[in-house]
Amino acid sequence: MPEEIEIDTDQLHDAVQEEVEKQGSTLLRTIALTTALFAALAAVASLLAGSAVNEALALKTEAAQLQAQASDQWAYYQAKGIKAVVLGSQREVLASMEKPASPDVEKDLSRYKDEQQDSQKNAQAFEQQRDAKNTEADDLIHRHHFFAYTVALLQVAIALGAVAALTRKRLAWLGSAALGLVGAGVFLWAVVAG
Repeated sequence: MPEEIEIDTDQLHDAVQEEVEKQGSTLLRTIALTTALFAALAAVASLLAGSAVNEALALKTEAAQLQAQASDQWAYYQAKGIKAVVLGSQREVLASMEKPASPDVEKDLSRYKDEQQDSQKNAQAFEQQRDAKNTEADDLIHRHHFFAYTVALLQVAIALGAVAALTRKRLAWLGSAALGLVGAGVFLWAVVAG
């Protein structure tokens, strides 16, 4: 009986293991690079999200101040209107009693009317400025949401990258890369649309 041919499988096993390690280190480097890029993009998106919401809050504060100024002007408008009505009533009472009204009454009535018109214009101007600030703030808050979505997607992509590195599974890395690319797309949309 012929002797069995002995194949040195140790050498073959070492060669296969070496090749797997080479491929694994390439995969690990790729995972590390994409994860680092996603982390950097997430940091920028986080800063922009914070900046957008802070600016929106400042604009909302300015809008509230403008609303207060508009309310003051409307109160002034009403006060002048009340003064004009009271003065007009006094004039009518004096006329019904056939007594002459003071010569300043017509001048005061005209002044009240002019002051009322000025107050109305000021109040409307404050309201327009308020509306512009609110619109700008709402746009910034909307933009903030896109940056926040970007951060969330990139954080999940980074976590999947960590799983891929630990398991050395290319499929996990592909999922990480796909989520990261979606996050990058949302980031670009927020930058371009804003």
